[in-house]
Parts: sequence; structure tokens; C-alpha cells
Amino acid sequence: MHKKGVKFSDFNKLREEIDLETDKIAGSNGKCISYKPISLTIYSPHVVDLTMVDLPGITKVPVHGQPTDVEEQVRKLILSYIRQPNALILAISAAN
Repeated sequence: MHKKGVKFSDFNKLREEIDLETDKIAGSNGKCISYKPISLTIYSPHVVDLTMVDLPGITKVPVHGQPTDVEEQVRKLILSYIRQPNALILAISAAN
């Protein structure tokens, strides 16, 4: 949505654009927390209107470059979305 009128049909270019926006918003080290979402609209005659939010996983131990209260920051961010009464929560856990 930051590029009004631009449409991506190549998934790889879309992924690159998401990476660039992530770096702009959260820093290129990939370790910062931001409440500013990256929004995109997907058009298809075969899907219903739906808003999906990909939230970060909760981390307990900050890695180099992360704030010491990273767990609290991520928890607050997640709760700001999942407390909404119309939210459906799909929790994914690694199975490796």
C-alpha cells in the first residue's frame, strides 16, 4: 500500500518489496520491533475478503542488537491484535 497503483504479479518481486519495507520499518538487522504494519492487498475472484496479520513469535532471550525487553515488546504487539473480539488466532509451532 506504500506504492499506490503498483501491482505485483511476480511473487519473487513481491517478496523483495516486503523485505525492503521491513528493513525500512524495523531496521536491516531484522532484530527491531515495530508496531507499523506492512499492508498489501491481494486481488482474486476466488477468495473472500480477509485480513491476515503475520505476527512475530515470542522470544525469551534477546539476541545481539535487540532491546533487553524484547519479550515484553513482542507480547504487547501480539496482544494488541489477538485481544480484538473478532480475531481468529492460528498459532503455528515448529515441528522439527
